Amino acid sequence: MLNQALKSQIDKIWTTFWSGGISNPLTVIEQITYLLFIRRLDDLQIREERKAALLGIPLINPIYKPEEQHLRWSVFKDMDAETMFEQFRKIDGVFDFMKFRGVHQDSAFNKYMKGATFMIPTPRLLQLVVDLLSEVDMNDRDTKGDVYEYLLSKIASAGTNGQFRTPRHIIRMMVELTQPTPDDVICDPSAGTSGFLVKAAEYILEQHPHILHNADTRRRYEGDMFMGMEFDATMLRIGAMNLLLHGIENPNLIDVDALSEANSGFAGKASLILANPPFKGSLDSEAVDSSLNTMVKTTKTELLFLALILRGLKLGGRAAVIVPDGVLFGGSNAHKQIRKEIVDNQQLTGVISMPSGVFKPYAGVSTAVLLFTKTNSGGTDQVWFYDMKADGLSLDDKRQPVTENNIADIVTRWHNRDAEAARARTEQSFMVPLSEIQSNGYDLSINRYKEVEHEAKTYDEPEAIIERIVALDEERTGLMNELKALMLSEREVV
Repeated sequence: MLNQALKSQIDKIWTTFWSGGISNPLTVIEQITYLLFIRRLDDLQIREERKAALLGIPLINPIYKPEEQHLRWSVFKDMDAETMFEQFRKIDGVFDFMKFRGVHQDSAFNKYMKGATFMIPTPRLLQLVVDLLSEVDMNDRDTKGDVYEYLLSKIASAGTNGQFRTPRHIIRMMVELTQPTPDDVICDPSAGTSGFLVKAAEYILEQHPHILHNADTRRRYEGDMFMGMEFDATMLRIGAMNLLLHGIENPNLIDVDALSEANSGFAGKASLILANPPFKGSLDSEAVDSSLNTMVKTTKTELLFLALILRGLKLGGRAAVIVPDGVLFGGSNAHKQIRKEIVDNQQLTGVISMPSGVFKPYAGVSTAVLLFTKTNSGGTDQVWFYDMKADGLSLDDKRQPVTENNIADIVTRWHNRDAEAARARTEQSFMVPLSEIQSNGYDLSINRYKEVEHEAKTYDEPEAIIERIVALDEERTGLMNELKALMLSEREVV
């Protein structure tokens, strides 16, 4: 957890960016990402220098040559603001070094730096950001990860194509429902800031800390265990840095439109997919991978992503995916086609209905979490439904903490589903058999199956109500007469 002083400094930086004319939060975070990478290059060289000194050997393949020492973070951070700013802006300066030479010293990140542009407008702002980041312990995985997560929390507007940041407590819930293991290959085909991958990585470390003690399992954790897809260059850089700062040294992020033909090789590779795909709009049918249309004939992104996820899962692989409510009950042939595919040919295990305020202030859309396993041979028997009423935050634009929170209950009930069979349809969670879902046209909306318990109301007989009205009227008349008498007596005294 960040202390308040560090949060205040980050808030100050945000205000200064805004005052300097940079109001787009993604641009702000991208500029800070560049600085974090520049500091990382220096940290890598410092580590190698110490190792060489300890072993008494020369430094091999240094990142910075002797004539480039002024470009190092540990050197320019102590310069005055004007000099530092000039070092960044000039040809072959700090930024050019990062973009054209430094990236080759860190191959995990270099492919995401195409198109990088230095946009910090003033020397004072640059110095302020550098001073802040210099105070962060970059050897502390939790602190540097928390700093970046706090920066990402500043994204307060929807992105393009219906993208918006998934609340971290909702991601954590989905991770706890699916319980990732060190044997999984975890994927998010609409990675964005890589929040799902980061939370999955944190969960695995919490449950299996020993994996960092073995060279092979550590190497896999730092690379091949996690994969994501994103076509927005800014989001790729931000997502890659988010993973890197959380200990994923070689993030496997692929620069591709997940629904295009260019991603046709994504088949049977993931054992766990966690995702919140874009909901908004439709695509040009010619831009969609034709193999997805064999599963669902549509141009709607939310349906195509479900087809993509099914294709990308290994046999036996599982998924937790956020979908708009329309996916659950939409009446088009495509909506019915994808629901039928998941229910009949795969194994649908759970549907969690979430209130519309969960994604505010980004959007007010009602959503649900689908939990299913790829079998290609069916297996759906009983589907577990849960009606989430609260997530620990107010469901308005302010999203302030409240006491009501169903998340812990959702996780507990999910992992004890044998006890759910006896629950009545009037409760917050219950089971629905496959045959009933099929007979309802594969409708997966909870309102189709939930029963509302109406409390019986009893009323007095009309005669008794009339008697009370008459009594009240007599009381009112008596009080009015008393008031008139009191006013008359006061006039006589005068």
